[in-house]
Amino acid sequence: MAELKLRRLTELNARLKEDLDRRRIPVSEAALDLIAFTDKEPKDWMVPSRWGTIDKREDPYAPQQSNGCCVV
Repeated sequence: MAELKLRRLTELNARLKEDLDRRRIPVSEAALDLIAFTDKEPKDWMVPSRWGTIDKREDPYAPQQSNGCCVV
């Protein structure tokens, strides 16, 4: 029982050391990195505050218009 507890504590200690060694950056730097990333990536029209609105004909998320009636 004591060996199991020691092993669990050793594993926890190793995970905490890995977490401590992880690179830390300020939130402001992370936000700037995120903004720079979104500038490089294709436009995401689900964020209209960043890219503006999209024409309804080009919007892949808009409901499709039916062009007539259903034929059976």
